[in-house]
Amino acid sequence: MDTDTKLLNTQTDSAAHRPIVVERPQHSISRKHISSAAVRVLYGLREAGFQAHLVGGAVRDLLLGCDPKDYDVATDAHPEEIRRVFRTCRLIGRRFVIAHVRFGQEIIEVTTFRGSGSGGDDDLDREVEAEGLILRDNVFGSIEEDARRRDFTVNALYYSIDDFAVRDYVGGLADLAKRQLRLIGDPEQRYREDPVRMLRAARLAAKLDFTLAADTEAPISRLANLLDGIPPARLFDDLLKLFLFGYAEKSYDQLLRLRLFEHLFPTVSINSDSGQPYAGALIRAALRSTDARVKEGKAVTPAFLFAAFLWEPFQMECADIDIHAEGALGDAADIVFQDAVQRIALPRRFSIVTREIWEMQPRLATNSPSRARRLMRHPRFRAAFDFLVLRAQVDPVLLDQAQRWERAQTCAEGEFDALFRAAPAGPPMVAAMTVEAPPAKKRRRRRRRPGATTAE
Repeated sequence: MDTDTKLLNTQTDSAAHRPIVVERPQHSISRKHISSAAVRVLYGLREAGFQAHLVGGAVRDLLLGCDPKDYDVATDAHPEEIRRVFRTCRLIGRRFVIAHVRFGQEIIEVTTFRGSGSGGDDDLDREVEAEGLILRDNVFGSIEEDARRRDFTVNALYYSIDDFAVRDYVGGLADLAKRQLRLIGDPEQRYREDPVRMLRAARLAAKLDFTLAADTEAPISRLANLLDGIPPARLFDDLLKLFLFGYAEKSYDQLLRLRLFEHLFPTVSINSDSGQPYAGALIRAALRSTDARVKEGKAVTPAFLFAAFLWEPFQMECADIDIHAEGALGDAADIVFQDAVQRIALPRRFSIVTREIWEMQPRLATNSPSRARRLMRHPRFRAAFDFLVLRAQVDPVLLDQAQRWERAQTCAEGEFDALFRAAPAGPPMVAAMTVEAPPAKKRRRRRRRPGATTAE
């Protein structure tokens, strides 16, 4: 290779790595819109002689005019150096070492610039499975390398506390203008490194109302099964992000469209022609209710959503047992949780509430005033009633029962007795719990892992 060619290649490579810099007058980010805790971390690192940049979703959301929910900081300081700067710092994680700096009730996540890991002694801090899944990665590098190690281009924008400029190394500003999500690097390799990125793509598309770039979406259908190897506890955490922040129904639509839902809930029967769950109407009603509660500032719980997600498997278990026997419904619920926990690690504090919601459904069909009074004193009555209302939205047979309980909560004492004495006897237990026609053929039971127990 001659000297001129070498010089041309060097110049081209340099230009490719030169960031787009948007100076302060040309962008909308202001320190007054940034969390005071994040600002203190940025200045603390700079005063200690390190680089400090706001990065990720916070920069993206501020440029979109949204209020960020959390703030991440990237720096050239190594984890132990960050801990020496902030006495409230705690280092967490093995796969990626992250510094959590606490100011009051707020935690700012601080990470060291990640490197490419292309040779050198630092590669001892990088561990990758044969399939490409990254098990551990604490290789540090420059800001340019860090940008290329991030997932989506719109999440690789850096706001510097030195000059208040925004730097873009990977075309994130152009994708932000297009309202498009695009993975950095080869999409298939990036999904293999961390299959949860497929869920994140679905979540961000729903949250931001963005589209997925064609090359970012294309491998998902082929690689969705990689989610089956992700630890259940991690999938539960990502499920909370998908469904508890006000865009649950949109997230659900994305999961169905990308055929990811069936890998999160393999025990839920899916119509192979439409790709929709058989209990999809109930699930959608629960998600809409959750979104409405988030919008109104009300509390939401995963237990209620899991009651809807797993309602159809619970019905199928009830069809195989004598549900009138003492404890039978609880036993059926335990079987459902044993199966579900192999994919999503539903904590016991939530599975107990889900089970109580289910067990109360046939009891709400009572026509006894005294039993009705006892039910209203049950700590889970309100959740069970709300679930009955959801079921009534998709099953008109239950409308009278739901309306009766609605009136019972506000009517006078004398009217209460008459309200329930006039009620018809409840329908057969399993029929009363049916929402939609189950598949004609019961699906094959998934093999249990040795020693599998109920959700802990």
